[in-house]
Amino acid sequence: MKQTLQLKLSQHLALTPQLQQSIRLLQLSTLELNQEIEQFLQDNPLLEREESVEDIQMVPLAGELPTTTPSQEAAPDAGAVNEPAADQGPVGDDELGWGVELGSGSGTPRDENDDSDFGDIQAAATSLRDHLLGQLALIPLSDRDRAMVAFVIEALDDDGYLAQPLTDLIDVLPEELGEDPEELLEELQIALRHIQNFDPPGIGALTPAECLALQLEPMDACPVRDLALGIVRNHLDLLANRDFVRIKKALGCDEDTLRQAHALVRSLNPRPGAPFAALDTRYVVPDVVVRKSRGRWVASLNREAMPRLRINRLYAQILQGNRNASSASLAGQLQEAKWLIKNVQQRFDTILRVSQAIVDRQRQFFDHGEVAMRPLTLREIADTVELHESTISRVTTQKYIASPRGIYELKYFFGSHVATDSGGAASSTAIRALIKQLVSAEDGHKPLSDARIAEVLGEQGIVVARRTVAKYRESLNIPPVNLRKTL
Repeated sequence: MKQTLQLKLSQHLALTPQLQQSIRLLQLSTLELNQEIEQFLQDNPLLEREESVEDIQMVPLAGELPTTTPSQEAAPDAGAVNEPAADQGPVGDDELGWGVELGSGSGTPRDENDDSDFGDIQAAATSLRDHLLGQLALIPLSDRDRAMVAFVIEALDDDGYLAQPLTDLIDVLPEELGEDPEELLEELQIALRHIQNFDPPGIGALTPAECLALQLEPMDACPVRDLALGIVRNHLDLLANRDFVRIKKALGCDEDTLRQAHALVRSLNPRPGAPFAALDTRYVVPDVVVRKSRGRWVASLNREAMPRLRINRLYAQILQGNRNASSASLAGQLQEAKWLIKNVQQRFDTILRVSQAIVDRQRQFFDHGEVAMRPLTLREIADTVELHESTISRVTTQKYIASPRGIYELKYFFGSHVATDSGGAASSTAIRALIKQLVSAEDGHKPLSDARIAEVLGEQGIVVARRTVAKYRESLNIPPVNLRKTL
């Protein structure tokens, strides 16, 4: 076959580096965005954060009202920079000027020396191991017994249970403690009994039944306490299944005494070590704040979540005075800094537009709560703000909105719909809220079954199947009808 050269013309879409960066920043959460910006600040000397309001000129985001007074608008500062129109390209060097700050947001910056923010201050927590070892140091024991107790303490899990039998612990004991299995097992049992007398009550148990029994045993003897001990030792599975009839028959008690014993068991802690576990606290910084103004719900950007960036004046002046081949790298970093600032501005502008469109669709939710949530799809918002569905998906992922009713992820306001008798549609979120209301108001002696809940919803004009009710109920962590029955 003869080799030839051919030229073909074709059209294809190409993502420029600026567009790629814009898409990446759009899908990042607030925490991830700050981490990304910190990396840019370390790599690019021409980019820096704004430090104070007095010595910088900030540019408002698109769609935001300027905070200047009429007199300031009439006589603007010579160093002020106006935001480029949305249909214009990247800001050119002549338009930007040299040594002028370009801000990506406005607002009062936080004083770095201000120690009034207690968000990062965490109280020193005592672990379960340290709590038990502290009690061990207060009791008179021999060195060998003390070592045995400390060894068993190390074997406890975060809930305070001994996760493995004592016989399994013998194999991992140090050889200097001896080799006789029976003697070692007896010493471990004595050590475990010491631990079970420690605080909190119920620590060192092998099973939940033993844990509850350890908490009941020190209480004053009475019929209710004795009945509760009999339940947790022999009939805990029946209590978990709410089979009160079999419990009364097995223990020969009346309903009133069983009700009191049940309340006593419910007051116990099945996880005594949990209060000492380290908490993984995660803070959510809302991107948008919703307030009601003149009868209308209005979304505005949260200034605390917006990074304030600018071009470094010193490096910009150096680059202006040295336009040669050696400054090509610095010029490229200047362009990257301007791209980043523009893309951050565009990110928050897009978030604000999408959030306002969602708020306009779900204004009944902000007025009346979850029961007034209406069905909403990504396509509706995409058509309203004239963006692609994939862009709406990126905007609503890990972005949060603060309102008088709480903080919600933007994706929370989207949901499927269920048909109604009137030919309309009800949101799945509203149906979940109705199910939660029905269950909270039900009679504990005769709780509502899934079929009955479906019938009640049908009487209100919402056509929903029993299996759909069961799915929504499980998503709300509501137990089935047999586990909701009370005495």
